[in-house]
This record gives sequence, structure tokens and C-alpha cells, in this order.
Amino acid sequence: MTRILGIDPGSRKTGFGIIELDKQKIHHVVNGRLMVGDGEFADRLGQIFEGLTDIIQRYKPDMMAIEQVFLHKNADSALKLGQARGAAICAGVSQKLPVHEYSATQIKKAVVGNGHAKKEQVQYMMSVILNLSELPVEDAADALACAITHANHAALGERTKSKLPAGMRTSSRRGGRYSR
Repeated sequence: MTRILGIDPGSRKTGFGIIELDKQKIHHVVNGRLMVGDGEFADRLGQIFEGLTDIIQRYKPDMMAIEQVFLHKNADSALKLGQARGAAICAGVSQKLPVHEYSATQIKKAVVGNGHAKKEQVQYMMSVILNLSELPVEDAADALACAITHANHAALGERTKSKLPAGMRTSSRRGGRYSR
């Protein structure tokens, strides 16, 4: 079984969610959010790193998926979000996890079917897909959605791997001729 840690980075609240893949089934392991408060920014980054490192050591995921930074109107907010994301990535890399990145649009499209879905729609779909008794908080729902997006992309990649000999590829030309 494969465990995937999803992360929704934030400089004050970082969502996390872990799912487990059992063949074609997805099971919920844990979800929540790290609340790092209003302290010094460097201290908050350290709390994100340490908190996620603890979660990784406790639940032993095999890989990590994280939401990419989207553009903010406020440059300072974008920089802080990018640094929080960096702290989260460093936590994964320090524990030898492969890290995969997805845009918010990719994640929403994968789990709701609409790349511009609202947070409430993502929360609802996570409760349905994972058979949760209650809606996860926004940040945790986004993290779970990120993990599920990676599970779907990884499964699709496995099914579409080329069956051709090494070095061979199909041509983009009509007719599907093989080429080197």
C-alpha cells in the first residue's frame, strides 16, 4: 500500500492530509492543519518544518504532493506563502520523500470537475470520496484533494506507460508509426 501526504501550504495555517492507496481504493488516514500563529515569521517557518517532519515520521508516507503558489495581488503575501511552501517541501525532502506539485486549478478539476470550484465544494467532495463522517476544515480538505490528485495522476501514469522497447516512441503523425 502507498501513502501520500498532501499539503496545502500557508504561513499561518498549513493543511495536511494523508491517504492510502490499496490497489484501486483510496483510504483516509489522517488530516488536519498546523496552526503556527502570529509569532516571528522565521519561527513560524520552523514550526511548519518541524510539524510536518513529525507528521512524516509518525505516519510514514511514501511521497508528498503540494499545492503550487498562485499569484497574489499582494507581493508580500505571495513571498510569505512561497517561503511557507519551501519549509514544507524541505520537511519532505529531509525525510527522503519525492515531492510532486500541482496547481490549485489542477487539484480542483481533479476532485470536483471544475478548476474554479469553491472551497466548500472541495470540502464536500473530500467527505464523499473518503467517506468521512464530517467535512474536513478548508486547509485539510485542500491537502487531501492534493493527495488524491497525485494518486490519480500516478495511477494514470502507470496505465499509460509505453509498452514499446526502450528508445522507441510513437509518432505524433496519424497512423501511429513507430520511430526512434
